[in-house]
Parts: sequence; C-alpha cells; structure tokens
Amino acid sequence: MDGIGENVSEEAKASFWKKNIKAVPGRPSPKKDPRGNRQRNSSSTSFQDFQDSVSDAWDIGDDEFCIISDVKISKKVAQSAALSVLNSHRCPSAGETSPALKPCDFTVSEEKKIEALQYLASHRDPQMASPAHCTSTPQVPNSPHSQRQFPGRPQPLRGNTGRSKFHIQSREGADCETSKLERFQPLLETQLLNLEELRQLSWSGIPVKVRAITWRLLSGYLPANFERRQQVLERKRLDYRNLVKQYYDTERDETRQDIYRQIHIDIPRMSPLIALFQQKTVQEMFERILFIWAIRHPASGYVQGINDLVTPFYVVFLQEVIPADGDLDNWEVSSLPKEQRDIIEADSFWCLSKFLDGIQDNYIFAQLGIQHKVNQLKELIQRIDGPLHRHLQHHGVDYLQFSFRWMNNLLTRELPLHCTIRLWDTYLAESDGFASFQLYVCAAFLLHWRRELLVEKDFQGLMLMLQNLPTQNWSDSEIGMLVAEAYRLKFTFADAPNHLQSGER
Repeated sequence: MDGIGENVSEEAKASFWKKNIKAVPGRPSPKKDPRGNRQRNSSSTSFQDFQDSVSDAWDIGDDEFCIISDVKISKKVAQSAALSVLNSHRCPSAGETSPALKPCDFTVSEEKKIEALQYLASHRDPQMASPAHCTSTPQVPNSPHSQRQFPGRPQPLRGNTGRSKFHIQSREGADCETSKLERFQPLLETQLLNLEELRQLSWSGIPVKVRAITWRLLSGYLPANFERRQQVLERKRLDYRNLVKQYYDTERDETRQDIYRQIHIDIPRMSPLIALFQQKTVQEMFERILFIWAIRHPASGYVQGINDLVTPFYVVFLQEVIPADGDLDNWEVSSLPKEQRDIIEADSFWCLSKFLDGIQDNYIFAQLGIQHKVNQLKELIQRIDGPLHRHLQHHGVDYLQFSFRWMNNLLTRELPLHCTIRLWDTYLAESDGFASFQLYVCAAFLLHWRRELLVEKDFQGLMLMLQNLPTQNWSDSEIGMLVAEAYRLKFTFADAPNHLQSGER
C-alpha cells in the first residue's frame, strides 16, 4: 500500500501544512493570522444557517481560537474559508454561472481551506440542542436526517426510564461466549504462550472474562512466558508510579503547563452522557495517563483525540475488578481500593503506549500519517466503488472532511463503546499491526452506508450523514461483518497497489 499516496503532488504536500511554524513541545503551531477579517458577501446569512444545522461539527464553545490537534486558527478565518467552499458548491455548472456567485468573487488560500475542513472533521458539539431550541434550524426537505437520532452525539433522555446505552457485554449469547472461553483458558494458562494462535482466536472477538489479560498479551505489555508475567506487571506498575512522581506531582515549567492545561480542558468533554467518565477520580486518572504519555513522546506531545483512545483500555481493565453484575456505567471508582485504581491506571497507560507505537506518525507534527491514510482511502474507494466516489466528488465532499476523525480517533466517535471494544479485539489481533488494517475498516465502514449516501443530493445532507452515521443500535454482529469485509478488501488490494491507480480523479 506504500504506493497509493504517491500521486499527491509535491506542491500540495508543501502547502498542506504550511502554516505550522510556531514551536511548541515536539510540534509547531501556526501564528495567529492577522488577515482573519475578510470581506463577507451576501451569502453570510446562508453560511450561518448551515453552521447552525451542523452543530455536531462546530465547537461553538471555543472563545477565540478553534483548536485542531494543537493547531490553533482564528474562528473568523475558519468560517471565512468554509464560506468560500459553500459558495463554490452553490455555483451552477459551467456555462450557467450566476453573476452573483462567481468563483472569483471570493478566494482563499489552500492552507486555510484545509484548516477549516480539518476543524469540520474533528469536532462535534458536546451538547445537543433540545427541540425547543431547534425551531430556527433549517431542515433539508425530504431528508432522512430530519427525524434521525444520531449516535456519538448526546441524546435527550426520554422520561425517567431513559438510561445510557453503555454496555460492553458480549451480545453473541451465553453459549457462544462459553464455547469461546473454553478455547481461550487452556491457551492462556500454557507455560509458553503461542501468540499466533491467540491472535487467531481473538480476531473474531474475545470473551469478556479473559479480555483484560488477552489485551495485555496482544499489546505486548505482558510476555508470553507465564512465569515472568507477574514479575513484569509489578515492575511496570512501579515504573509508572515513579513517572507520576517525577513529572506529574512536581512543579511544571511553562511548556508542560500548557500540555496539562489542554488535557484538563479536553477530559470533561469526553463521553458526556456516560456517568463513569464524569467522576472526578476517573478524570484525574485520565489526566495523569495522558500527561505522562505526552511527556514521554515529545515528537507528538498531546494531540486532541488521544484521550478517546484511553477509554477502551480503561473500561476493559475496570471491568476486570468489579463484580460481573455490577453497573459499570455508574460504578463509583473512588470506592475501589487505591491499589486497584493504581493497577487500572498503570495498565491503561502501558497498553496505550504500546498501542500507539504502531501509529505514531498519526500524531507527530502535521499528522502526516493521517494525511497519507486519507489519500489512500480516497484512492481505494475510487477503485472499489466509482459511483459512490463520483457522487461525493460531484457534491464537493472532500474525504478529509469526514475521514480525518475516523483516522484520528480510530472510529471511537462513530461507534458505541461496546462496539469499539469489540473492534479493538480485532485490531490488537492483527499480526502486522492494525495501522494498515484500519484503512480497510474505514473503507468498509464507508461502503456500508453506500445506499443512504447515494440518496443524499446535496453537500449539507451528505455531511450530516457522514458526521452522524446511525450506529447507535449496532452490536457485535455488525462489527463482525465490518471486519470481515475489511479483511476481504485487504486481501484483494493490500498486495496489489497498482489496482488502486486510476486515471479518473
């Protein structure tokens, strides 16, 4: 797959991240653009309507700057750039251009356009407006979105009986779970574990009872030798406690204080409808994990979205220590002994570190790994499903607008948490690392919604759909079908990059 992104012009590569020139820990951020106040035209009201209708994509809570993976841009510049994109979508076909909406009426640099698209792709409003506040929001006529309940966004509770959909128990049934467990347990108890056999068993899902120990083994945190495991656990957990004392519990310089401040802002926004993640104890644990990880990885530092990647590890290791019939959604973590809390925190940190080692280039300066994967996804869809690709291109939908978040957050914001955990069973079981496999998962995920996307006939409808795919009722069976389709695509295309080349752009 290395050849897929080679068609991107050198000029595009040079200008894509041109503004990132200010040095911060490990990666630069751009300076404030004094040209943010651009002349607005008569379509500003329409832009405001569009902005209101996609409240999932714009974080209206930010005051002065919009923050994109530690890249700061003026809100006025982002809106101005997005406005020019909308104007180009409104322009009729060649030969019928309206004098009031000529493309040359409003110009914007390529880097500002990319920044606006990246912001659109990476944010959603943490609060969902109630029906009383939505009377002025424009609706798309005959659009299936007018009555759709979107996943990933907080939904208003319906009466006193409403409860969160946060479940991570396997939905495959007790018999299947028991059958799987009977195959896992003897393997896990062998003196010298056969990791390849464990990967094969884990690829189709891991029983809840042995998921925590299996994830530690698959991530490389634990050794295959049974006798050495306890010794390694004790040493690594002690190492983490020492790191906390060395970096977190001491006075921070200005650079580290900036990192801590950003983490401290992001953590409360995480999973706002899941009571577990609103507990002060849990948020403090996440802060320590993310801060220590950022200090130990100065090439990337802390990047928005990494906080979402801690969640699956934390939940799996928490479930290991609470009763099987416990309400994980509302479990009071502070009631656990401190020793158990320390174990959950340390194991989450080390497994996260191992997990991110394979996708480190996703979070270094300019996030070049994600840029490359977005280009690969575009080439892949163009070859696999030409009609869908042309439909997106015809309506001006850039792959960066929706797939940046898929790549940056590994679909954690597109899927319910129990589905994310099931998906990560497969990610961790991929023998060559999941980084390449995730491309095909994203392709299969997009193709799954092909029929619904082809129904949408404008840019707004497509973006509403792509930013809010209806996965709230998904279970393990849907994830099983998704990874199976992703495996088929990988088997077909991974070793044949020339198949992805096409003269049709």
